[in-house]
Amino acid sequence: MFGIVRPCSHRLGEGLKTQWMAHLCGLCLALRGDHGQFARVVTNYDGLLISVLTEAQAERATGWRRAAGPCPLRGMRTASVAQGEGARLAAAVSLVLASAKVRDHVADGDGILARRPVAVAARRVAASWGRAGARTGSEVGFDTAVLVDAVDRQVGIEALAGPGTSLLTVTEPTETATAAAFAHTAVLAGRPGNAAPLAEAGRLFGRLAHLLDAVEDRETDAASGAWNPLTATGTSLTEARRLADDALHGIRLALREAEFTDSRLAHVLLAHELGRSVDRAFGTSGCGHPADGAHGVQGADAAHGVRGVHGADGAHGSPRSPDSLDSGDFGSSLRSPGSAVLLGPEGSFGPPPQHGGNPYADGGNPFGGGPSFQPPAPGKRGFWAGCAAAIGLCCTCKMCCADEYEGPWSRKKREGCLNDCDCDCGCCEACQCCECCSCCDCGL
Repeated sequence: MFGIVRPCSHRLGEGLKTQWMAHLCGLCLALRGDHGQFARVVTNYDGLLISVLTEAQAERATGWRRAAGPCPLRGMRTASVAQGEGARLAAAVSLVLASAKVRDHVADGDGILARRPVAVAARRVAASWGRAGARTGSEVGFDTAVLVDAVDRQVGIEALAGPGTSLLTVTEPTETATAAAFAHTAVLAGRPGNAAPLAEAGRLFGRLAHLLDAVEDRETDAASGAWNPLTATGTSLTEARRLADDALHGIRLALREAEFTDSRLAHVLLAHELGRSVDRAFGTSGCGHPADGAHGVQGADAAHGVRGVHGADGAHGSPRSPDSLDSGDFGSSLRSPGSAVLLGPEGSFGPPPQHGGNPYADGGNPFGGGPSFQPPAPGKRGFWAGCAAAIGLCCTCKMCCADEYEGPWSRKKREGCLNDCDCDCGCCEACQCCECCSCCDCGL
């Protein structure tokens, strides 16, 4: 799953989380229904914004939802999912852009795609996705040629870009593509007056998507020698942050000019969650939840006056632990092992004890009388046993949907990836701005 808008279920609340999942599952099922099971791999968080915007503008009527049967990706649960032209447009856009991304990786010879047989197969898949996306786009009145043209122009622009080139010159093709997709939601919803403001919102969203991707990949690209917009144009992180903040503000202004029937979910995703995505990319936000019993990121630290986890560039790391085989798949950065904060005898936060690793001088029991009882920790599974456990977790969708599951190899407690968040949830629950928006300053 990929995309820059990854909302936290704690912030959404039960009602909006149900709506968000309906659009996510609707996109996935639209891909399967029109293009087969394999096409579902291009399901992404940002693509469902097309479906959300279409429904947000449409007049309330029946036919926007349908009951879907049990699915392994929902833990074999049924659900009400989005359907209709919004979901199909989202599927078309996702397919075309995924096709372009695969072709780009093949051209660069990235990873396993450097092998000729794999590259040939990948080209065929990309061509199939491109044709399928164009077909579905045509059926909902959207010409995907604007997306293909943007991708083709991107290659030429990147080849010519150098120090002194405006970063906005590099992001222009992405802006054009997303502007067209956002504007077409107004056509599908029967609100042509919304086309202009939504095109502007889409243009700025495309700029943000390109910028945040460049920021997050900057160090990795530098290490591998890959092309990066910031490095190629000599743009500093300070300037990139300024452009990102300007784009975020512009999106909010554009959305004010559009008319919506029910804007709550679109408001949360594009006004609130997008801002948190910017903070996350630039390392200025953290999670309010402990990981493996340790509080070490900004949300908790701000509440308790404890120093947070910082990487080499001062960015806050992921709350997930890197010390097991199954922990690296769901986090973008590794957490410092020295960031744990020990609990004192009263359960309060405090500095590490001065008498060794034991926080209690009397042998580990805060009440005295010898060491406290600690149940034996389960041992790690072997390779094959871990593989079997991993298959079971995937088939029952616990890795995605469970609040908590046991790591297949390490046997440590993990959160399901759809329950992962980067919020200070105590603040969200007290504010509830995602539901009523009475306390937010975005003006929507």
